[in-house]
Amino acid sequence: MKHTSLLLSFSLLLFACCNQPQQASQQPADTIPVKVMPLTRQGTHLQTTASGQFTTDDEVLLSFKTNGIINNILVKEGDAIRKGQLLATLNLTEINTQVQRDQLAYEKAQRDYQRVVNLHRDSVATLEQLQNSQTAMELARQQLSSSQFNRSYSAIHATQDGYVLRKLVSAGQLVNAGTPVLQTNGAHHTRWLLRIGVSDREWAQIKTGDKATVQTQAQPNDTLTGTVIRKSEGIDAQSGTFIIDVQLTENKPAAIAAGMFGRCQISSGVATGSTAWSIPYAALLDGNGSTGFVFITNDNRTATRIPVTIAGMEKENVLISAGMEQAKALIISGSAYLKDQSPIRIIQ
Repeated sequence: MKHTSLLLSFSLLLFACCNQPQQASQQPADTIPVKVMPLTRQGTHLQTTASGQFTTDDEVLLSFKTNGIINNILVKEGDAIRKGQLLATLNLTEINTQVQRDQLAYEKAQRDYQRVVNLHRDSVATLEQLQNSQTAMELARQQLSSSQFNRSYSAIHATQDGYVLRKLVSAGQLVNAGTPVLQTNGAHHTRWLLRIGVSDREWAQIKTGDKATVQTQAQPNDTLTGTVIRKSEGIDAQSGTFIIDVQLTENKPAAIAAGMFGRCQISSGVATGSTAWSIPYAALLDGNGSTGFVFITNDNRTATRIPVTIAGMEKENVLISAGMEQAKALIISGSAYLKDQSPIRIIQ
């Protein structure tokens, strides 16, 4: 009887051990813990971030009208200048010689004309000779006027109050007509601009009048304000971007100079409508330009991978304009371990 009880106990134990793997194999696969957030469309603004250089709207390259050797440059880079101030001169030896030659030619043409007038009065010269003499005198006068004009532009004067940005040549250098000598601007009275380059999608969403905040490396803790005043109507061939001008509110901000780099953030309305979904960066997968993927759930048990359209970027979130119309909840944590139709378990 005792042996029979032991045998029965051993049989039951053996049966339980053999049956355990089969029960485990019938259990469902492990679910993936995730965090979710409800989805609601909301009014929001697109944030465009871009970098550029500071400039003014009235930068100008000053040059001489004629060829010649530079006699003197009277200013240095960074100097403040006043309208009409003499900035640079050419050696006038050759130019003065030309003016004197044209002056002598004009005086001779006057004498010749007066002589023909007297002869025509005595019926010795013909009317044609008188007219030809008068034309020659007028041509000599025009040539003298041209030479005098060129001499007047053999010196460079400031066209407005401002600053000397760059000195491009030195005294004693031979320059051709039109060669830039000095670069100046009117920063005394002109508001500064931050000129940035943006993509075609960002160009479309930015509107004239949009507000912007601007920061510089010179004063990283200070934030300047500005407004979009101009959008280019064509692409810039050098950079391959569209140019946007952001005008600063202040006339002459401290620690701002022409050519200095700045970074701005422009706040614009949503390009595709008045509302969008704002989701965390971590929830967006395989972002490529204006497209990407997210995981959503409608039953709190299964994850579904869907494509979405990206409308823009904010400081901490991505704006989605389309793709999540039928979604109830967005998976914001654990997406890296998911596949389409993966079982999930929602955690707090």
